[in-house]
Amino acid sequence: MGSSALITENAAEFGDALPDGGVLMALDLGTKTIGIATCDAGWRFATAGKTLPRGKFGRDREAMRTIMAPREVAGIVIGLPRNMDGSEGPRAQASRAYARNMVEAFDLPILLWDERWSTQSADSAMIDQGTSRARRAERIDSHAAAIILQAAIDRLAGGAIF
Repeated sequence: MGSSALITENAAEFGDALPDGGVLMALDLGTKTIGIATCDAGWRFATAGKTLPRGKFGRDREAMRTIMAPREVAGIVIGLPRNMDGSEGPRAQASRAYARNMVEAFDLPILLWDERWSTQSADSAMIDQGTSRARRAERIDSHAAAIILQAAIDRLAGGAIF
């Protein structure tokens, strides 16, 4: 069952494993939902997508397959929820396990991206846009995924360093 695809926290290593361009997908793994974002093939703009209810991995995998297939996703970025001091707790370990399941299911390179502040940034941006509390609750994970993905593609493109 061994996969040749890579799981890394190093953006340069992830970039080297990708074809030139191609759509990337990001996941923000909540305990109840999974926020999904994608970017254009030129890695310029991340866009919030669906928020899926989180279930057993088999169900999640099929939902991801449906989203990924028409977009020809080349790589996946998964938010790694570190503690503010940089240490990792149970949620980070759960994200690492999810990454292993994803690499086995899709055989695509995976970048684990430090997601500290992504949810707060997404919430602040939606408040600034006048988004209602109920709507923010529905969309927070996909917006956080977009923030995670934008930071990763900025790094891949040689832009901002976070």
